[in-house]
Order: sequence, then structure tokens, then C-alpha cells
Amino acid sequence: MSLVVVGSVALDSVETPSERRDDILGGSAVYFAYAASFFSKVHLVGAVGEDWPGEHTTLLDRRGIDTAGLQVVRGGKTFRWRGRYLPNMNDRETLDVQLNVLDTFQPQLPEALRRCEFLFLANGTPVLQQQVLAQVTGPRLVVADTMDLWIRTQHAELMKLFKKIDGLVMNDAEARLLTGDENLVRAGHAIRALGPKFVVIKKGEHGAMFFSEHETYVLPAFPTSEVVDPTGAGDSFAGGMMGYLAAQGNFEPRTLKEALAYGILVASYNVEDFSLERLKSIERADLDRRMQAYRKMLSF
Repeated sequence: MSLVVVGSVALDSVETPSERRDDILGGSAVYFAYAASFFSKVHLVGAVGEDWPGEHTTLLDRRGIDTAGLQVVRGGKTFRWRGRYLPNMNDRETLDVQLNVLDTFQPQLPEALRRCEFLFLANGTPVLQQQVLAQVTGPRLVVADTMDLWIRTQHAELMKLFKKIDGLVMNDAEARLLTGDENLVRAGHAIRALGPKFVVIKKGEHGAMFFSEHETYVLPAFPTSEVVDPTGAGDSFAGGMMGYLAAQGNFEPRTLKEALAYGILVASYNVEDFSLERLKSIERADLDRRMQAYRKMLSF
């Protein structure tokens, strides 16, 4: 089944308590697309500047990710983010953000992608996400991500978006901010009442929570002893989840639960190195082996 992701493509500079890497491949759409590619064909839509290294596009192309929707803006510069992780590796500080081409990004989906069946609206303004949604015809499943900035500054547009999507992914802090409720169970149900058919609340090292009309459950994170760089973990989680759903061609309750589990496992690999380095070193078979261990861990 055709899967499209629209989101940021970036050059990141990351500082951890022990290491620092500058100008490495990043962006929500990049992490999502690479994670999804373990399961299905994925089409990436985003924008970069003339400073974008061509080898990054080559990497994505060789992975089988369709980059026909990646716009290179003449005279523009690629979105850049610089951040520092605190010793607990959960909290981070944003040191610098240069929106560059992302500030004026107006996604135009190629004609062939407007008939996609699975669409993921990676983090972006709710206005932009609705512009993308208006370009597609009859998608079977639309899932969106958001962030605290849009909850604070574009709340009305976010409420409009929620009524147009099937699923929503956000982290626990964003869920609390949106609802004003510290109890994540109540918060999850309250968010679902705003429009989405299901809501996934990411809890970082504590896994993810799922809410639908008939099901509420928590899946724990996979125990990972070596956390090198958490950047992109949430996006790779979403990519693994959506890639699995697209591969299965349905989003029945059992499939959704399996998809969440695979998303958690892809994210568990992602944090073990900077950028895409760890994901580049594994294959689908590695995910399946980790799934066996994960199932055993949850069986009692």
C-alpha cells in the first residue's frame, strides 16, 4: 500500500554528555521514511536548500525511499537544528533553530502521490498539514504528529486538523499541555474526543499508550542499555508503525498493536547511535528477532 510522509528534512548538530556531531542527517520526514522502509515503500515530501549534501539523497534513494517529492530550493538553505542532551538523555535543550527553507515550505504533492492510501503528516504547522490533506484524494488512513509550539500558538487550527485525521501521535508532555490534565489516561481519551479515531501518546523510555473507542493499553519500551542519541526516536517510532500498517494493508486492532510494537523496536535501535547510523546497520530480520524477545518479555 502506498505510504507518503510530509515533513522536515534537516541538518542536525547534536551534543550529548560524551560526544558531539555537527551537520548530520536529520529531520522528521527522514527518520520516519527510513524507519518505514523496513516494511514498505515510502514516498518522502520535503524541502532542502542548495547546501544539501547530495550523498544524503543518494542514501535515501538506495534505501528504496522515493525522493521525487524532495524539493531543492534555489538559493535556499536547509533547515538546521542544534540541541544538547542533559545527562539523563531524556531532556534536551534547543540551542539554535534556523528554519531557512522550512519557513516558506509549501508542499506540492506530485500527482501520483495524491492518491496515496496511507498518509503521515509529520510535525509541522497545522495550517500546512491541512494544506497537504486537501491535496490527497480518498486516503484510507491519515495520521498526524504535532508539538507544543502549535498547541500554544495555533490551537484553533489544530482543533480543525483533529477533525480531519484518523490518528494522532504526540508525546506525554504535549498531551498534558493540550488537555491541562496530568493523568495521561484521561488526557488520551479527552484528545480522542476532539476528533481522531485513535491517539498514541509517546512516553520515551517508558514506551507508548494507545487510545481508541474500544481499547486502551500501554506497550513498554524495549530495554536498551546503550542510549547514544535519542534524536528522531519519536519519528522513527511513527515510521515503523505506519510502515507496518501500510505493509499489512489494514489497521484492525490486532494490526495496530503489532504496528506500535514494531515502532517501539525501530526506535530502540535508532537511539543506539547518531543520526541514521544504527538503522543503516540493521535489517528487517534484526527487528523480527528483537520482536521475538519483546513478545517473550511481555508474556507471563
